[in-house]
Amino acid sequence: MPGSELRNRRDNKLFLLALKRNDLTFSLGILAAVSVFIFIPPATIRYMQFNREHGMIMSFFKFALLATLGEIIALRIKTGEYNEPGFGIVPRMIVWGFLGLAINLSFNIFATGGPAFLAYMGLGNAPDAMKTGFSFLKLLDAFTISATMNLLFAPVMMITHKITDIHIRETGGSVKAFFSPIPVASIIKDMNWDVMWNFIIKRTIPFFWIPAHTITFLLPAEFRVLFAALLGIALGLILSIQQPGS
Repeated sequence: MPGSELRNRRDNKLFLLALKRNDLTFSLGILAAVSVFIFIPPATIRYMQFNREHGMIMSFFKFALLATLGEIIALRIKTGEYNEPGFGIVPRMIVWGFLGLAINLSFNIFATGGPAFLAYMGLGNAPDAMKTGFSFLKLLDAFTISATMNLLFAPVMMITHKITDIHIRETGGSVKAFFSPIPVASIIKDMNWDVMWNFIIKRTIPFFWIPAHTITFLLPAEFRVLFAALLGIALGLILSIQQPGS
């Protein structure tokens, strides 16, 4: 028995050491990728130019990479692994890519409509405030854009994401099976609406998404979608820590 316990302890230590090495490699890889665009001016200039000329294409890849990364980190926190059978990294990237297109579309719609609504309500300078430096009116603009977008668009997007998430799991994470018809009615019927409403919608929208996207819309336009995609990583972490499973 003592020999068996010693071997088990040694195996556990080796397993934990391997996990720590994987975490270090994973973290360094992300840091290196991000550093390229921060510390190498030609890469930064090229990114800015391509983002201006092909905003929707960039939105697809930003969300496909960064929001999926958030889900991978969430899985690592929950299970200790970066991937598992049925998780379906590639189908998740496809889903997040198309959600990224919808999010960029909503950004453009609400970034115009929010200040226009404030002007309609009597704050005639609201649309122009988004083009200037920081001011109380610009903050009000950003909050209005964020609040209207998250109250009107975000719930639909979150429910859509959950439906595709369940479909990916139920089809074993296969890319081919993912493109099979999605049984939307059946998934909606069996969805954990207690978690969806009481946590994802009722808590994350007012306490996380509205404040976070208020900051987003105070940023220059070329950085908004990138910052929103980075927020997808943060949300993945929040869901993994506080959501009991659905």
